[in-house]
This record gives sequence, structure tokens and C-alpha cells, in this order.
Amino acid sequence: MNRATAAGTAALAVVVLAVGCEHGSRPGTGTSAEPSTSGCPAAFARAQSAVRQAEQPHTTWNGPTTGPKAARGRTVIYVAQTMTNPGVAGTANGAREAAKAIGWKFEVIDGGGTPAGIQAALNQAIALKPSGIVLGGFDPKATAQQVSRADAEGIPLIGWHAVDQPGPSENPKLFTNITTHVEDVARITADWIIAHSGGRAGAVLFTDDSLPFAKHKAESIREELATCGGVRLLSHENIPLPDASSRVPQEVSSLTSRLGDRWTYSAAINDLYFADAAPALRAAGRKGSGPPFNIGAGDGDPSAFQRINSGGYQAATVPEPLTQQGWQIVDEFNRAFAGRPASGYVSPVHVATAGNTGGATSWDPVGYREAYRGIWGT
Repeated sequence: MNRATAAGTAALAVVVLAVGCEHGSRPGTGTSAEPSTSGCPAAFARAQSAVRQAEQPHTTWNGPTTGPKAARGRTVIYVAQTMTNPGVAGTANGAREAAKAIGWKFEVIDGGGTPAGIQAALNQAIALKPSGIVLGGFDPKATAQQVSRADAEGIPLIGWHAVDQPGPSENPKLFTNITTHVEDVARITADWIIAHSGGRAGAVLFTDDSLPFAKHKAESIREELATCGGVRLLSHENIPLPDASSRVPQEVSSLTSRLGDRWTYSAAINDLYFADAAPALRAAGRKGSGPPFNIGAGDGDPSAFQRINSGGYQAATVPEPLTQQGWQIVDEFNRAFAGRPASGYVSPVHVATAGNTGGATSWDPVGYREAYRGIWGT
């Protein structure tokens, strides 16, 4: 297990231990501290402003409204890293819905969360000679041979969380990659901890360093937390997502014993970690409403919203608009089939708490279905 503490990281070496949830407030209600009394006045004021903006509802569609009409008779295959990953599954379901709307065939092939399984799934997809293939939640470099083969056969590839940045990629060859800006997601995740705690927190970070996308997100969260002198990173837990259900409960039990009341906040690169952490926190006598106050830096699946709305060991999430991104996948393929460039659209970051979800179990921005149907003429 790879655990890193503030003493092992130069950027965090000067951070002082200052914890205590009394400096924050209940999840979803903002912060009670003032910049002058926080553990990092300047960083707290900036974080508080950013979080307030990210918690606002999105009432209008800010994505594309023009593009090519629907291509006919196309087939898209979604190769999933693992359908047990709620973000992958949510986006696949959105793409299936959009494919039906545009009149295309759609299929999911599950890689099962292992390198061999993902390679086999992508080989199977290519052999079916579809119009396009989605790389859902895995690093294309781990399937370099298959990616080259698809390119040679003229099959456009679109990634979802496949590489760090949104937009087209030359190496690996992707028509486009769909994701929010990982740095923005990481920054607002850390800012929420700074703002909610009043700049005084002891944090644990859960990540999967086997995925470059997730590793980069975790590193960015660490960097932003380090801007606040009153926040200390107590532990860095590297647990592969496919192993979360078996390893997280044991690790959380160990953390509660080792860190005690010093552990007041958690961030994770995926909400899935908190589903597996909840039983161990409950067994340790921790209340579902915190501490530790837990925030997921993606993907905002329904179970995460349920935990947030019920005070069930998660206070916030930075959700991806999973269904909308599934629709975007289909729209981007339609642009590729028409010889047009990618749309360039990137969803803005959003923070969901019990105070702004209205009881919803997903973040589903308004207007995109109507916009895309209007573009496609369906």
C-alpha cells in the first residue's frame, strides 16, 4: 500500500496540523468561518468563492447547437473498462439512449477491469467492424496495438476519461476525448475541503494510481490542498478501483484506528470508494453526517447522490454529467462520420451537496437532448 504523508511531500512539508470540524459547518450549507479566522485566509477566501459558484444550478444549455445532420445506418461499440465503475456505466447508458434517438445500433463490451480483459474486449470490438468505438475509462496506451489497428482500419475512436485532457488526441489517436478538465475537478474538490473546513482539516485521499487519469487528478488535489497552511494530508491511499470493495473496508478500519479524530475530511478520485467506506465508518462509530466529511472528485453516480441526500457518509461530489456526456459521444461520432472537427465542448465543473440537489440522484444539465436532436434533425 502506497501511503504518503505531508512529511514526505515537499509541497506539504511546511503544512501545520490543524484539524477540527468545528471550523466548518454541515455539508451543503457553506462555511461558517471567516477568512480572518481560517487556517489560510487568502486560500480560504478564494476557495469559498469558487465553491459558491460551482454549487450554482445550471439553468441553460451552454453546449453546441449546430452541426451535421444525423448519419444513417451506423453502429457504435462502447468498450468499457468495467461496468462496475458507475461513471463508465452511466456514460454508456447515456450513449445508448442517444444512439436510439439518432437511429444507430449500439453495443457494450465489458473489459472486466483487467488489462487482458480490456485488450480482448477491444479486439472483439474491432473484429465486428463497427462505425466507431468508444474507449470507456481506460488508458489507450495499455491497448496501443489495438488502437493502431483500429486507426489502420479507419475506425474512429472516442475516449471517455481515456486521457488527461478533453478534445482530440494525436498520441494516442482519438477523434476526441470527453471529460471535464481534470485540473478543474481536482481544484474544486480541494477547494470544497478548504472552504467547508474553514481552512482547518486533516484529510485522507483515495486514488487509483494505476490509471494515469486518476493519478493526475489525485496529484492535482494534493497540490491544491497544499495551498492552505491549515490543511494536512494525513494519508494517500492507492487502491485500484476494481479492488475497492475488498480493500477499502479494511483500509478505512485501519485509518480510523490510526488517525482517530485527526481524520476530518476525505477526497476520492471516484465516489465508489465511499460506498465501500461506509460500513467501516459505521462500525467505527462515525456518524453518517461526518466527520470525516467526504467528497468525491467524480463521477457522481446515483448511489453517491443517495448518500449525500441522506447524510450517509458522503457530503459532496463533483459529478460528471454522465448521461449528457453519453449524448456528446454520439454527437462527436456524427461529426467524425461527416468529416467535421470535434465540437470542442467541455462540461463545466459542478459541486453537488444536500443543499442543492433537490433530491435528485444525478447531475443532468438541462437542454442537451433538445439541442442534439435539433442538430441531428431527429
